[in-house]
Amino acid sequence: MAQAPHMTVEVQSAANTCHRLRGVIHQFAESLGAAIDAKDPYIKNHSLEVAELAWLLARRLGLSREEAELVHIGGHLHDIGKIGVPDRILNKQGPLADDEWALMRRHPEIGAGILLPVQEIAASGIMDMVLHHHERHDGQGYPHGLAGQEIPIGARIITVADSLSAMLGQRTYRDPMRFETALAEIKDCAGSQFDPQVVRALVAASKEARDLLNDLQPSPTLPEGAAGRDISGGGPCPVCRFEGKTG
Repeated sequence: MAQAPHMTVEVQSAANTCHRLRGVIHQFAESLGAAIDAKDPYIKNHSLEVAELAWLLARRLGLSREEAELVHIGGHLHDIGKIGVPDRILNKQGPLADDEWALMRRHPEIGAGILLPVQEIAASGIMDMVLHHHERHDGQGYPHGLAGQEIPIGARIITVADSLSAMLGQRTYRDPMRFETALAEIKDCAGSQFDPQVVRALVAASKEARDLLNDLQPSPTLPEGAAGRDISGGGPCPVCRFEGKTG
């Protein structure tokens, strides 16, 4: 019994170490996402936007704080597999050829393979979010053609967040959409490409989503004179400071 206070200190120390480790993983995920985004000047900050939107949607859907943190990390890492896609394909102006598109479609599996050796990430479900973030609600997505509830909830959330951020961003082949236009496109694809439940959460949180994006740096580096969205401001990932996020 005399050892109990000592054991309490050890347990508390282990808990603190675990908390710090989670923070390091989260920050490392943000850095990896930024590194992938840096390969394409048109998608600067895309992974950060996806991560932030994914957090918002996860909490709207009733996921716990801990579950939302995992989805947020998955948002940072969702495109990590693009490290295995040649720059000539990522930065190509114009439509991809069939063989190029086949390579691009491999990035979720490449990403999952990169994360597999990281036991904490693989066991948490984050790896599956990365693997399945291009599945569709109707089963017509890739890489495994999962449908509906077969797709992990984190992946379903990231799919919507990814699509919203992508539509708002400048691309080599099109100008960015306005927020209202992108939101309408997502609503139109509820039940086919997107989980209707996640889409309803986005619609309900649309003002928060727009305000959130306004607090981040613009996703693309727009060419002079290009039409842009009304997103301005800047700052690091707020959710990566665990104690600083509420809701």
